[in-house]
Amino acid sequence: MSEPPAAIRVLVCEDQALVRAGFVTILSAQPDMEVVGEAADGRAAIRSAQELNPDVVVMDIRMPLLDGIEATRHLAGPDSPNPAKILIVTTFNVDEYVYEALRAGASGFLLKDAPPPELINAVRTVARGESLLAPAVTRTLIGRFAKRLRPTTVPTSPERDRLKVLTPREHEVLLLISKGLSNAEIATQLVISAETVKTYVSRILTKLDLRDRVQAVVLAYRAGVVGGGDRA
Repeated sequence: MSEPPAAIRVLVCEDQALVRAGFVTILSAQPDMEVVGEAADGRAAIRSAQELNPDVVVMDIRMPLLDGIEATRHLAGPDSPNPAKILIVTTFNVDEYVYEALRAGASGFLLKDAPPPELINAVRTVARGESLLAPAVTRTLIGRFAKRLRPTTVPTSPERDRLKVLTPREHEVLLLISKGLSNAEIATQLVISAETVKTYVSRILTKLDLRDRVQAVVLAYRAGVVGGGDRA
């Protein structure tokens, strides 16, 4: 008989003791999760993540000594030799802090007032290597920061050149991802199965050397694929 899969090892980083205790209680109660550590500030978060090597880091944005954005950049940014999977949990809705955290390498975010089942599902989603950014949130995020994401140069930008490896269909799927559509919504619009969409998304991420669809959205805007009239 095969052994059950290993539990998801979680590190909880939150400066408010009561909130941190609540997260720990909720996650520890799950049969497929194990809270391996806690941190009350950004520096402790980095130190604990490096020592414990958790599967998922639940990270608050505003913490003392070093904020969650800088801690995320250190643990999951491009210079990190072993990027961590980070779930941002914050009281702040789609704002600049969240945007910067996603750019820093976070795999997604969740609001602190989300019900426990959403937190549990979020940790499982990030642990699987998937991004967690609701389509509606993506649309709001993009709408607010589109100007910052648009390319500073025209069509010949390095970001746009990266997209030349995509097929026309993959380019089309990337455009729809960047508009905040879910896989199911993309499948409906293109009249294909959700499983086929999932395959396209996987190919896009592989070809562009991106970790998740959040990074794909940022790249698409910087390349000028969407925004300012949805250029193709």
